[in-house]
Parts: sequence; structure tokens; C-alpha cells
Amino acid sequence: MASAFHLSLGRTPVVRPERIDRVLSIGAAMLFAAAVVAIVRGHAQWHMVPPLIWVHLATILVATALTPVMLLRVRGDRRHRTIGKVWIAAMLATAITSLFIHVSGPGRFSVIHLLSLWTLVQVPLIWWTARHHNVARHRRAVHGMVIGALLVAGFFTFPFHRLLGTWLFG
Repeated sequence: MASAFHLSLGRTPVVRPERIDRVLSIGAAMLFAAAVVAIVRGHAQWHMVPPLIWVHLATILVATALTPVMLLRVRGDRRHRTIGKVWIAAMLATAITSLFIHVSGPGRFSVIHLLSLWTLVQVPLIWWTARHHNVARHRRAVHGMVIGALLVAGFFTFPFHRLLGTWLFG
């Protein structure tokens, strides 16, 4: 269990990172690095990418970059809450934009869109559990979101001739 103690100024528990936080942070950092390298390598095709895809990439890069920061620093303080709000906004924007991205044609959804719908349900739950100081449930929800919506979904953006995979692997 994470070590927790109460701040002298309030009742919000401050939680220190655990092993799972470090592992997820490494995964998020690797995903962020792979995405940035792919984007740089694909510079010759940037002009062909629709604005919606750029918005989607920007929001997920923000969330992915903030994930290690959010998971590795001491939690429960004002800075963590601020980072968390930006992360939540980025995750919601990423999920919403993904619903308008159709690889198979207009109106055709893929399995990855299920993760977007799950994100639209989970992200408000993450905010609600934090707001109500349900630390254990909040941590489980964040870990699940990082695993499912960032790492699993992120992994599947690279194979199967998808944009980032094509840019990264040529």
C-alpha cells in the first residue's frame, strides 16, 4: 500500500509513488518518446494530415507527457490537483476527438473507439473520486486509465499501417 500522511494544513492525504506508478510512468514515457520520434520522422507528410488528427495527437501527447509527472511526484497537493485537471481535460479531448476519426470510412467505428467510450465514463469518475477523497478508488481508476486508454490504445496506434506506425517504421 502507498505510504500516506496528512498535511499539517489540511486533511488531504499525500500519497507517495509505488512500483506500479514507476512502471506505468516508464511505459508512458516510452510511448511519448515513440510518438514524438514518429511525428518527427513523418514531417514530409504533415501537410496531408487533417487538423482533427493534429488536435488528437496534441491532446494525447499532453496526457502522455503529464502521466509520469503525475504518477511519480508526491500526490495530494495543489500542484498534483492542477496537473490532474490538465490531464483530465487532455484525456477527455483525446477521447472526444477520436470519436470523429474513422479509419474504415465515415460512421465506421473500430475496437479502439470502445476505449474512447470507456474513457468518457472513467475520466469523470477519476475526478469524482479525487474530489471526494476516495484515494484507493481514485488510484485504481487512474491506473486502469493509464493502462487501457494510454498504454494499450497507444500501443495499437503503431501496428497495422496506422499513421504513427507508418511514420515510425517507414
